[in-house]
Amino acid sequence: MNNILIQNFSTLHQSAPFTEIKEEYYLPAIQELIKTSEKEIDHIVNDSEDANFENVIEALAFSGEKLEVVSGIFFNLNSAETNEELQKIAQEVSPLLTEFSAKISQNTLLFEKIKKVFEEQDKYNLTEEQQMLLTETYKGFVRSGALLNDADKEKLKNISVELSKKSLKFGENILAETNSYFKHITNEKDLTGIPAAVLAQYQEEAKERNLDGYVITLQYPSYLPLMTYAKNRDLRKELATVSGKKSFNNNEFDNQDLIKEILSLKQEKAQLLGYANYADYVLEERMAKSPQKVSEFLQELLIKAKPFAENEVEELKNLAKADGIENMESFDHAYYAEKLRKQKFDIDDEELKPYFRLEKVQDAVFNLAKKLFNVDFVETTEIQKYHEDVKTYEIFENGMFKALLYADYFPRKGKRAGAWMTSFKSQSIQNGENNRPHISVVCNFSKPSSDTPSLLTFQEVTTLFHEFGHALHGILANTTYPNLSGTSVKWDFVELPSQFLENYCYEPEFLETFAKHYETGEILPREKMQKISESKNFMEGYQTLRQLGLGMLDLAYHSKLEKIADVKTFEVMETQATNLYPSNPETAMSTSFSHIFQGGYSAGYYSYKWAEVLDADAFQYFKEHGIFNPEIAAKYKKLLSSGGTKDPMELYKDFRGSEPKVESLLKRAFG
Repeated sequence: MNNILIQNFSTLHQSAPFTEIKEEYYLPAIQELIKTSEKEIDHIVNDSEDANFENVIEALAFSGEKLEVVSGIFFNLNSAETNEELQKIAQEVSPLLTEFSAKISQNTLLFEKIKKVFEEQDKYNLTEEQQMLLTETYKGFVRSGALLNDADKEKLKNISVELSKKSLKFGENILAETNSYFKHITNEKDLTGIPAAVLAQYQEEAKERNLDGYVITLQYPSYLPLMTYAKNRDLRKELATVSGKKSFNNNEFDNQDLIKEILSLKQEKAQLLGYANYADYVLEERMAKSPQKVSEFLQELLIKAKPFAENEVEELKNLAKADGIENMESFDHAYYAEKLRKQKFDIDDEELKPYFRLEKVQDAVFNLAKKLFNVDFVETTEIQKYHEDVKTYEIFENGMFKALLYADYFPRKGKRAGAWMTSFKSQSIQNGENNRPHISVVCNFSKPSSDTPSLLTFQEVTTLFHEFGHALHGILANTTYPNLSGTSVKWDFVELPSQFLENYCYEPEFLETFAKHYETGEILPREKMQKISESKNFMEGYQTLRQLGLGMLDLAYHSKLEKIADVKTFEVMETQATNLYPSNPETAMSTSFSHIFQGGYSAGYYSYKWAEVLDADAFQYFKEHGIFNPEIAAKYKKLLSSGGTKDPMELYKDFRGSEPKVESLLKRAFG
């Protein structure tokens, strides 16, 4: 088989040759590249020269590069453009990669060399980045079982393989449940209150299914407008219940047992490595350091935010009572919150959407990056794509190629819900050559219809800025070693760049540069911009409690040692302090909590709020000196480009001059 994945890519910037890849290439390519990577490891182990930084630590950092690229291509597609065949391959490929990773981390002879270099580090004149690489490499091996006996190493490897399989299955089940449901409506009266543009979207969806009338799905751009605008309370309740029951239906796609199995495996792994629980294991490598510190942080915010949240919900309940609803429930929240927002600020999302054409919002992000960091984005048709909806951009700095960007914005059957940034190729410097990264931003915005372009809600505008903040972390990367590059930082630091960039969406000085009506070109009236700015903290108490509830639930799942008899019961108990509405016994959020059971946020969901402290403090610095201040932007660019080469708190202090203050967040959120 002439397998293009094994060959050196001859494409522009060695980008992924998507149009030439066949699905049957993945498994044999990854099997072959694992063998190649094993030979690289053998070469390090069998090198007759004395172990030193260059022939052990540096050689290891640059090993397996091709395998990393090909597995990245595969798993990124399995999230953004999957099908049954790819999912089947993933169940074979994932254990292979996990076993390979375990084989390296448990290689006794390799670890002996690493340990020798680590213990003799004083005799090497290491740079700060080299020191970090050495420390992280040694710790990584210890945390992966290098000090265990052979029997426990084998046990740990088997646990890791099982975890990879079950995490994949967790996500597949949610995708299957999301795709299996749609609501077909023929009577437009059932959709009273929903704006014309959204109705047109529902009609387009119905046409695609060869149906008359309207179709609503569980995809976010379809589901959220219904929950926000539909006067039909029964319909809101029905959709909220179906959405909340994803993988909680006691069918083949149910995730309840998977949750218990995943948690049991994580606990077993933690104890095998000498930790009391999985949260202890994870948080040792975070800025927060311990479950106790995280719990104290969440509790501090809860005490401050809860009175605000209760007052906010009380306002909504008063609105609902005017409509004859005595007992407001969670499925009423978005509808009455939008009503209240319109009353308070005289704005609503549908009124704003014509001013936020997707292309213009993207241009604004590009222009902001140009203004702050001197990078230019140029669309190209020379890069192969994995789907026709994807657009590709070359990024330049002072005329020099900086990065490649894939922009994938619209929902489809093979794409998981949500929004994320990822990469197809990491940045590194080797043999004097700076290998630049290939970055991808993936979202689920409304597709253009036959007569209307893709128009974003304001929340979707902030989502695009959020993911682009992550992208800039990758684009601006400038480190020697790939495993310290870009977003390869402590997990509770990784959300700083994304949440920081969202702040610009609320600044009238910036909004006026791109918020223009897609038909008339009229700039969004200044008073509306001011209202957007003033509405930034609307429902902030409620949103904070929601995030705190998820953070507390995550921490409880990964730190409490008792066996979970019932997922729903555990969830209700652990989130009761943050719940402001009655719990619906038919739904559970845990069974679709992908961040912690499929993604990398296990015992780390708190990091969204943790990073809010950082981003509030960082943006306050800009506000004090000008939101486009070139000197501060240059310091922030240095923070981004440094990746994981320094302790994150030290990086932050280099930028800001002091540690972040939680008061910055509290002041921004609650005054």
